[in-house]
Amino acid sequence: MPVLTVVVGSAVGLHARPAGIIADKADDLGVDVFIGIPGDEPVDASSALMIMTLGAGNGDTVEVSGDDEAAVSAIASLVAQDLDA
Repeated sequence: MPVLTVVVGSAVGLHARPAGIIADKADDLGVDVFIGIPGDEPVDASSALMIMTLGAGNGDTVEVSGDDEAAVSAIASLVAQDLDA
């Protein structure tokens, strides 16, 4: 299972707006992708609410994983961006 470690780029962290954008993209991809704090249980990346429960702030490290390498890469890329801009 591919796993990418990425630093949260959004100024407010993975809160409502960034989490919604990430969840919409994960849902559009149609494959299972997960986001988690290293060492904790990952959550479904297609759920904005679950992403927000991580409490990941700007500059925090998260892991994006799943069975599809392209999907993992796409979600990791979004996590690294400032989606509040």
